[in-house]
Amino acid sequence: MIRPATPDDVPAIIDMIRGLAEYERALDEVRNTPEMLHETLFGPSPSVFCHIAVDGERIAGFAIWFVSYSTWLGTHGIYLEDLFVHPEHRGGGYGKKLLATLAGICVERGYGRFEWSVLDWNTPTIDFYRAIGAEPLGEWDRYRLSGPALEKVAAESTR
Repeated sequence: MIRPATPDDVPAIIDMIRGLAEYERALDEVRNTPEMLHETLFGPSPSVFCHIAVDGERIAGFAIWFVSYSTWLGTHGIYLEDLFVHPEHRGGGYGKKLLATLAGICVERGYGRFEWSVLDWNTPTIDFYRAIGAEPLGEWDRYRLSGPALEKVAAESTR
């Protein structure tokens, strides 16, 4: 079963975020706390959303996403920030069901795109995405500003 996350799910989501970061060899980069995540998902005006995969009474995985926009299509889309399924639940269809749920939201709302990123070394996940028909955008490179570089560029806005 796939359902929207509830405030009671926050501790489990934080644990899965940490599990994903560990898998991606970046656990030391996680700064998110239960309080921060609760505010993000359930505060006064949330702009990030989460769906949960449930196996009986156990949480099997999650998908955290937000609404994006395509100037070329003139429509919104969904950007999947993170997808994680506990190792013991992998192969049970939970990842595919989470993706299908978000794809269904896209179609239902008339959104034009459903996109995400994957680490280039994560071959099992890349193979999974290709198996469902997702295509890599090889001509695009992703860029990020953070930390001191972000602060330096932001300082230019006050000049």
